[in-house]
Amino acid sequence: MKVAVLTASERLQWHRLAQCENVGPITFKALIARFGTAAAALEALPDMSRRGGSGRVMRIYDLEKAETDFINATRLGARYVALCEPEYPDLLRHAPAPPPLICVKGALDLTHRRVIGIVGARNASANGVRFTRQIASELGQADFVIVSGLARGIDTAAHEASINTGTIAVVAGGIDHNYPPENAKLQAAIADGGLLLSEMPPGIVPKAESFPRRNRIIAGLAQATVVVEAAMRSGSLTTARFAAEAGREVFAVPGSPLDPRCEGTNGLIKDGANLLQRASDISAAGFAFESQFHEEPEAVYPLKQDVPQALRARVAQLLSPTAVELDEFVRQSGGSPDEVQGILLELELAGEVLRSSGGRVVRIR
Repeated sequence: MKVAVLTASERLQWHRLAQCENVGPITFKALIARFGTAAAALEALPDMSRRGGSGRVMRIYDLEKAETDFINATRLGARYVALCEPEYPDLLRHAPAPPPLICVKGALDLTHRRVIGIVGARNASANGVRFTRQIASELGQADFVIVSGLARGIDTAAHEASINTGTIAVVAGGIDHNYPPENAKLQAAIADGGLLLSEMPPGIVPKAESFPRRNRIIAGLAQATVVVEAAMRSGSLTTARFAAEAGREVFAVPGSPLDPRCEGTNGLIKDGANLLQRASDISAAGFAFESQFHEEPEAVYPLKQDVPQALRARVAQLLSPTAVELDEFVRQSGGSPDEVQGILLELELAGEVLRSSGGRVVRIR
């Protein structure tokens, strides 16, 4: 996606498109690539959803509601930054499935420094909290910025120890929603002296599905992610997986095999994550802190409404609840990549198909 500064009107239309049902980050980029502008994509959505098999008219995010979101953000001292704009965090821009817009309050320039993610258990042990404060403080003194999710336990300790040297809090709801409630003062302090960031509009209360999206942003903002304590199947391990998918380094703090909160971190080390015993292990790891990324070529998605019905039927036949690699799917369909991508885009908008950042497609309904 080409870097450009949007007008206020264009940014508003981006927000409307990003908030439409069945329009995730991957679908959003596909729509912009196909139509050029968010306004044109919004106009085309109902017909595309209908061709994808939706039995009802697609709901478009209301213009007045979008304007209210922007007014509320301004009232809170926050603003929206779009994926294509120069201010958008470079590391996040090059992560898989970056959010089209982020709502930010505070020092956005913190994202352009060396950023380390620190995540871990909400029910952290005393030793886990103490170690987190130690490494977050030492990393801050070494000019690293700490990013975390403002949750109880490890996240809170990481923010508190780095608030004077640079900390970024990614929240799952709107930036004005205090979660957990006991971190309200900490959240306000980060907004004043650090950076508060969310992909949700102000006023939104986080739902269960909001937290994995928050975790993906944490991993995307960081050049490396440290997991201090994590039980198996925890959100912290999800963050570590997102970091690995983005090609970033993962560090894990070893712990007692008798403590369930250490099962996840010990498992990460067993699976190849970097073992972390002190803050200097990060600077000694030898990975590049300068971001050197190359933009992936954008898909074209030409405007083809006359795709052969036989190809549409073949695509529907090949889809299943088991994910399949997109390249393999296109090969078996017999259609061109552009034709198949266009059909899948319509099915996504109809809520029939989900496409992951790893390039896999799956039927969800």
